Amino acid sequence: MRASQFHFQTLKEDPSDAEVASHRLMIRAGMIRRLGAGIYSYMPLGLRVIRRVEAIVREEMNAAGAIELVMPLVQPAELWQETGRWDKMGPELLRLQDRHGRDFAFQPTSEEVITDIARQELKSWKQLPKNFYQIQTKFRDERRPRFGVMRGREFVMKDAYSFDRDVAGAEASYDRMFACYSRIFDRLGLAYRAVAADTGAIGGSRSHEFQVIAETGEDAIVYCPDSDYAANIELAEAVSLLSGRASPTQAMALVPTPGLAACAEVAQHLGLPTSQTVKSVVVAVETGAGVRLSLLLVRGDHEVNEVKLGKLAGFEQGWRFATAAEIESTFGCGPGSLGPVGLTDQVRVIADRTVAQMSDFVVGANQSGAHLTGVNWGRDLPEPSLVADLRNVVAGDPSPDGRGTLAIQRGIEVGHVFYLGTKYSQAMKATTLDETGKPRVMEMGCYGIGVTRIVGAAIEQNHDDRGMIWPRALAPFEVVICPLGAGKSTAVAEQAEKSYRALTAAGYQVILDDRDERPGVMFADWELIGVPVRVTIGERGLKEGRLELLKRRGLQASECSLEGLVQAVGDLLA
Repeated sequence: MRASQFHFQTLKEDPSDAEVASHRLMIRAGMIRRLGAGIYSYMPLGLRVIRRVEAIVREEMNAAGAIELVMPLVQPAELWQETGRWDKMGPELLRLQDRHGRDFAFQPTSEEVITDIARQELKSWKQLPKNFYQIQTKFRDERRPRFGVMRGREFVMKDAYSFDRDVAGAEASYDRMFACYSRIFDRLGLAYRAVAADTGAIGGSRSHEFQVIAETGEDAIVYCPDSDYAANIELAEAVSLLSGRASPTQAMALVPTPGLAACAEVAQHLGLPTSQTVKSVVVAVETGAGVRLSLLLVRGDHEVNEVKLGKLAGFEQGWRFATAAEIESTFGCGPGSLGPVGLTDQVRVIADRTVAQMSDFVVGANQSGAHLTGVNWGRDLPEPSLVADLRNVVAGDPSPDGRGTLAIQRGIEVGHVFYLGTKYSQAMKATTLDETGKPRVMEMGCYGIGVTRIVGAAIEQNHDDRGMIWPRALAPFEVVICPLGAGKSTAVAEQAEKSYRALTAAGYQVILDDRDERPGVMFADWELIGVPVRVTIGERGLKEGRLELLKRRGLQASECSLEGLVQAVGDLLA
């Protein structure tokens, strides 16, 4: 490829609306152009990277036995109504009508459509297992699209769906996809972790996220450096930080804490560590008999994990934080002074594992501007109604597998594998006949990879103050040739052509910058774009029989002979 025949247009200034590096650099390098909020045109440079991602994904999915198809972008509402998701999905589901007033959805995902295909196409257990996948455009009407392609409304995703005759088969399909995803991200050249995750709104019982490690990531990844334990912070188990409950050493006392609400403020006022305080959070569940309030207790320096709460008995169908009026009427004070002492049976007290083992702790007194110190279970208040894992883990917590302590790093979710079970196949009556001729509901799994999100995540992980630094597998070009003064030097122009032909014949993806630009402009453009290796050809070097090379990662400069170019480039790319 020659730069004069290609199309790219770089910008010197950062776009004013870019919040993260990938958005800023993709705009500046001419990879994307904004059409609307969260909607982008993928320009030739950007499309080359996307196609490289798709090629690796497709090769590994095919090798894992998955079968490619393409499903419609627009899906009839009737399929979504069969599973109940037409009413359950929020405004992120883009709904539209045709000229006859019939309802449709623009696909954010395709569980319903693929299940409809399966119930029509798969009739016998002998046809299983099957795994269908597509690489297709999706649309989710994000409330606040941001971060460029990281959280856009329109994006490209690979979604796959497995169908099996029983749980054992579905587990095997899940494991195959997990291994396939690991190979994909290994080949992409990205630092990543596969972490246990919550299944979320899509449903199912087994789930792993594939997270690209990046400081700008929205997700917190919990892992143990001394073992294989890894989980999203929403799912990471928080063990008790106390091995047992110590005997009381203090009498309960009422102390004034005027104007102090936060646990850290109260602890500082009392000259105690925040870990000696207990935070109270009131939540409500709507029932047929009215509203039931629960008081959640976590240590003062910990935070309630809302996902874990939603999995507790009685909270699965939904909950909310209590209103100020509900708190005032039940506790007799505002949120800053709440506590579990002296409550009636109408409030359920749920304590985190660590809080259940605490003694001589500090809680709100249910009086404005006052707290209780020296509080102990069994003596000053009943044992909690329920002890559960309620909190987010923090760095330094013991690993749940007992093999060291936990660390936390940021990540960007780029892939997710789910074991769905029969959530969709049962609702849509997707069955096959078993060996006895009886219908059996198929077990399902679904597996997604954010193709365009991978591009953004790769940049977040691989960039510096000059621009992007592509892993070889993702780079739009592997090598750029920059001839200096080719319009004035026949020797430089001829060597540029010769080098271009030699590297292209060796199988490398090469672009020859034959634009009439100054060296500084050429170098700045290709450092911004992030091509892994730059070959510079100048008259002075040619007279000495050498070429200049620059490895983009680390900006490592080197030289090679004219005859040794192909080998030298191969060594730098290896």
